[in-house]
Amino acid sequence: MLRKLLLTLSFGLAALLVAALGYWNLNPESLLEQKPQASADNAVDFYVINAKSVEYQADGSLHYEMTSDKVEHLKESDKSLVTKPDLLLYRATSQLPWHIQSERGEVAPGGTEVELIDNVRIARTDEKNRPTIITSSRMTVFPDKEFAQTQQAVRIEAANGVTTANGMKAYLKDSRVLLLSNVRGQHEVR
Repeated sequence: MLRKLLLTLSFGLAALLVAALGYWNLNPESLLEQKPQASADNAVDFYVINAKSVEYQADGSLHYEMTSDKVEHLKESDKSLVTKPDLLLYRATSQLPWHIQSERGEVAPGGTEVELIDNVRIARTDEKNRPTIITSSRMTVFPDKEFAQTQQAVRIEAANGVTTANGMKAYLKDSRVLLLSNVRGQHEVR
């Protein structure tokens, strides 16, 4: 009797297992398939530690110098991921360069566009040794056009006060900044 009960339970358990496999539509081939570890879009084909890049103008004058802790090139998209980018962007005149920094960045193919991410800081000093510092959480820089823009909150600290806004377009060549919305300022009169 006990033997008959165990046999019935074994067949019942086997039937439940077959029913469950049918319900979830599992087949042996799907169990053998392996899932890819990383998408091809994220495959790094090379990286550089302590990178430095220098570009010159057609007339031989320095255009920019960029250093970073690490650069990783993504094979499929041809983008480069940059850790701690530090860019000195020289203007056509003899003025001091713009100093651009962030925690990380993404460089588009060809280097025409750089998306700066986290703790973005753009600074310059004028001829009278007065600093101007622009900070934001994210910003896109176009080095060849000497232009930067963001839709994020921005803070500008200058010699005569502090200005905040949402969104900005900075024409670095002309040292001109266009603030897009919600502009607030606190300025000291001398």
